[in-house]
Amino acid sequence: MSTFDHAGLMQDINECLGPFRKSQSEAMRGFAQLAQSSMAEGSISAKHKELIALAIGISQRCSGCIGFHVKALRRLGASRAELEEMLSVCVYMGGGPALMYAAEALKAWDLSTPGVA
Repeated sequence: MSTFDHAGLMQDINECLGPFRKSQSEAMRGFAQLAQSSMAEGSISAKHKELIALAIGISQRCSGCIGFHVKALRRLGASRAELEEMLSVCVYMGGGPALMYAAEALKAWDLSTPGVA
């Protein structure tokens, strides 16, 4: 399996969106506020919310989402066992395409550094 460079992809996304963040600053502030409030600790833990977000990223076939949410899960102390269990639900619900993106998420997990924000 070739290595998908999620770190590079996330850097490219951030660089490409830089000018957009400036030209559409109000909308991007709104998006950032939505993300922050949606992912905050509540009745559902931030870690479980990130697992949900990654599952949606996998089901929507979003490589950038996989990179960003795996990074957040590492920061929140998720275990590989939690990741794999969530991935099995993705495969159950999404079939073969979800399995292909589950492999991508596992590679992102293996290449990411635990605890790095």
